Amino acid sequence: MTSETLFEEAKRVIPGGVNSPVRAFGRVGGTPRFIERGRGAYLWDADGRKYVDFVLSWGPLILGHCHPDVLEALMHQASLGTSYGAPTRLEVEMARMVCEAFPSMEKVRFVNSGTEALMSAVRLARAATGRDLVVKFDGCYHGHSDCLLVKAGSGVLAQGVPDCPGVPGAVVSSTVVLSYNDTQAFEEFMGEHGREVAAVVVEPVAGNMGVVPPERGFLESARDQTRRHGALLVFDEVITGFRFCYGGYQHISGITPDITCLGKIVGGGLPAAAFGAKAEIMNLLAPVGPVYQAGTLSGNPLAMAAGIATLRVLREQDPYRELARNMAVFANGIGQAAREAGIPVTVNVMGSMATVFFTRGPVRGLADVEAADTALYARFFHAMLDRGVYLAPSPYEALFVSTAHTPDIIDRALAAAHEAISSLSP
Repeated sequence: MTSETLFEEAKRVIPGGVNSPVRAFGRVGGTPRFIERGRGAYLWDADGRKYVDFVLSWGPLILGHCHPDVLEALMHQASLGTSYGAPTRLEVEMARMVCEAFPSMEKVRFVNSGTEALMSAVRLARAATGRDLVVKFDGCYHGHSDCLLVKAGSGVLAQGVPDCPGVPGAVVSSTVVLSYNDTQAFEEFMGEHGREVAAVVVEPVAGNMGVVPPERGFLESARDQTRRHGALLVFDEVITGFRFCYGGYQHISGITPDITCLGKIVGGGLPAAAFGAKAEIMNLLAPVGPVYQAGTLSGNPLAMAAGIATLRVLREQDPYRELARNMAVFANGIGQAAREAGIPVTVNVMGSMATVFFTRGPVRGLADVEAADTALYARFFHAMLDRGVYLAPSPYEALFVSTAHTPDIIDRALAAAHEAISSLSP
């Protein structure tokens, strides 16, 4: 069956034909590619077409598809059982690895998704502070729990829906949304309402409205203001955890949050996420404390085995400098080609992730993101797809490279990009 046939069948039995909205090609048009397999840096679709993959399951596959160490760990564990609903040695080993990589996390609780991690972190912060108010920043997506699904990025932007029906107004009223990178507005708000705030939740590097780095002083202010007013600082490192270094962006920035949320890479390509903090905060969780949080498949042995194998490779091989170099070659090459063709472009690059915005001037927040030419991105996306390069099917997402993206693969993808950009010229 072809992708087109599969999509028509899917729409009859799955809302919109997809199980996550951004997969539907809503912002770029056309038929989503139904994937049959992946290997290394490549994907093959149901029509037999081969693509260089810069989506990598939206970030988790930092070692590429079917890395032999991850496959071996999965096959071994699958032969022993897939889920027990009971504690395992793997959970202990994985927790030890995460806590060693993140000194801010003395204890960690595993869950199944970034949404669960952030939802649980907010509950924990409210319990620890005895307050209700949560501050987030526009364009930052922290999963689809009710209190955080307001002025979010990612699929919400891709759908063109600023808020979500079905979210009670009373729930959203406990969430305040401020502008990402607007330090002055944040400090003014905290000066007036800081004693009401339970948590300030932030992506230290925004990745769900596209890659938008923090400006100097922004995260420092978040740390200073939360301490000053007795609130907790929550870093959403679901994307950035283990993406820039063996640890999180907090290591690079030197800013220590109170609670850290992880996802993506910690599952090694399987559903897994985590949240952690100092012991005194984490001990508020049941069964030690009164804050209830649970999950039948949390810390399941398959995800733990894949995560352990992935983290071992990252720890032992330290591929981060090469990852950043390869992404810089690819992303900056696209930017240069677009400028030479007279096409306005801004490329935001952070380590092994990047976003190409078809716009003039810097992109430092949601207003800049929304001003970019999404129709031009859609044309670029399809021009790349036609040339065997799979980019994010949304202008509001990050591109990623893995250890499988060798320089020669990057060069071939960049050659395709030059051809694609030439096709966009007026």
